[in-house]
Amino acid sequence: MEPKELRNQRLAAKMIKHLQQRHYDAYFCENQTALLNKVKELIPEGSSISWGGSMSIRTTGIMTMLKGGNYCVYDREDAHTEEDKLRIYRKAFECDYYLASANAISEDGVIVNIDGNGNRVAAITWGPKHVIFVIGLNKVCQDVDAAIKRARSIAAPINMARFDFKTPCQIDGTCHDCLSPDSICNYVSIQRMSHPAHRHIVLLVDELLGY
Repeated sequence: MEPKELRNQRLAAKMIKHLQQRHYDAYFCENQTALLNKVKELIPEGSSISWGGSMSIRTTGIMTMLKGGNYCVYDREDAHTEEDKLRIYRKAFECDYYLASANAISEDGVIVNIDGNGNRVAAITWGPKHVIFVIGLNKVCQDVDAAIKRARSIAAPINMARFDFKTPCQIDGTCHDCLSPDSICNYVSIQRMSHPAHRHIVLLVDELLGY
């Protein structure tokens, strides 16, 4: 086994213990194939499912797998109008499973997300029966302060470039703690524990996922 693989396995094992203490269900997936198999194992056929705008969910093939299976999927990308998109946003709160990633996670299991509209952090916090986080080990930070800095200084500027919104971080790639109307740093979620217990499931993946 390569040194990096050994380190990542040990890190994931430590994090899973911390996450379990915080009342999460948690698993380690060595690669994308293992991830897809675990998602399929966790979500029963016939379940209703939705997700936010996570690039981790998009690039791993989870969306394609679920939309091609026996599930009731609500995907905002299928909306034809803004009204349809809002309907799907609201429908997510009634789903059996909501899939998301994280902008950052601390080594002791605190999950940090920053949101523009608030629909993603709202669904993570309350509504869907289960929430599955798909988190690449590239999102792991030493502590909560480092996780917040990662979300603000790395994830947010990259997402601004993706959406091509007009914010100061578009100019130089760094966070300015701005008050721009286009900012996506409007809602900051710091999740210490899963409540009710086991509502949230964390899949740590030994891949570079998302931003």
